[in-house]
Amino acid sequence: GKLVDILSQTYDVCARVAGGSNAGHTIVANGRKYKFHLVPSGILNEMATCIIGNGVVVHLPGFLEELKSLELAGVQWEGRIKLSDRAHIVFDFHQTVDGKQETKLGRNKIGTTKKGIGPAYASKISRNGLRIGDLGDMENFEARFRSLAEYHMAAFPGLEIDIEKELEYYRKIAPYVMSMTCDTIEYTNQAYAAGKKILVEGANATMLDIDFGTYPYVTSSNPSIGSVLTGLGVSPRKLKGIYGTVKAYCTRVGEGPFPTELVDEPGSTGEYLRSNGYEFGTTTGRARRCGWLDIPQMKFSTVINGFTSLNLTKLDVLTGLPEILIGTKYVYKGKELDTMPANLKIMESPDFKVEFETLPGWTEDISTCTKFDELPPNAQKYVLRIQDLLGVPIRWIGVGPNRLDVVDRGEGWDILEQQKGV
Repeated sequence: GKLVDILSQTYDVCARVAGGSNAGHTIVANGRKYKFHLVPSGILNEMATCIIGNGVVVHLPGFLEELKSLELAGVQWEGRIKLSDRAHIVFDFHQTVDGKQETKLGRNKIGTTKKGIGPAYASKISRNGLRIGDLGDMENFEARFRSLAEYHMAAFPGLEIDIEKELEYYRKIAPYVMSMTCDTIEYTNQAYAAGKKILVEGANATMLDIDFGTYPYVTSSNPSIGSVLTGLGVSPRKLKGIYGTVKAYCTRVGEGPFPTELVDEPGSTGEYLRSNGYEFGTTTGRARRCGWLDIPQMKFSTVINGFTSLNLTKLDVLTGLPEILIGTKYVYKGKELDTMPANLKIMESPDFKVEFETLPGWTEDISTCTKFDELPPNAQKYVLRIQDLLGVPIRWIGVGPNRLDVVDRGEGWDILEQQKGV
């Protein structure tokens, strides 16, 4: 979120392309904390137009509440938000179903945010979902809503939906929502043709990707580079810089494998990272699991996304640790794995282990550093070792919680820029 906020100050358009209100970003600007769930954090740039693309699923009550909270915080968003007429709607009953399904799984729960994202995408794929643009024809919307609600009540015994009350709500908000709605595919491509700078904001993480992640402990969309094309409606020929964001350590919220996870108990390094990094989910408030950096996962993500440079966040959280470990290899039955295993049982096997490198830590305060060479020598070594292991330049380094607490090494730390000199 912070990098998007910084970059968006020079961009004309900022977009979300996948997921829903299950993903959150927190930005601290001018002493005020802003929490984003659906609205792109680029909204803090008063000159930027923000797009919620066709690949996003939108819970309209939550979306409207987020707009209200931005307004109360003094953010003038009117006329600067474009909702895709093709984006699917998350209904309250989707959220109810999400919670019921998670509870039914018991010990095998996925760790969903219960925001209705999975059930909404299921409606989309089942081709009985409703889209934002359908609010422009209430007669058709009402008929299809009744059908969708009845389908869910039949599929989930005990589920109750007050159809008339729901329809009354959507009749009421339809004109307001439609005033923000347009064909964002046309808008985006026209903006590109006009020379506008467009920034796409990612949500969730590649290891939560429905195709590439630690399935089934994943989200229901593609939080990887492909969603930029399918969730915004642009050609791959239009893509330029691809920036990957990774913390200086590893976190995970919810269930699923975590090979480099640290024990979370009072006085432990895991508890230190969570406490110092304030590792609680923006959307759910759940405590995140913490561990050492996982290079095999990062290499896998780099292959899929083709990052041209990286943004390493929260380096300051590691300050004070006597030593820092980096997970560099996965080994299974004595042999190094060349890629992420699709079968999660491998990572649960007693024959699976992670090999680590140990680097010395630092105690110096880095929150006022503005240049790379101002960082303590051991902090520099840590950053350079990550860069070396991944083969991707690290351009941005987060040294504190505020929006300007970032070391920017400059445009030269980007594969695209380096290729120009070849």
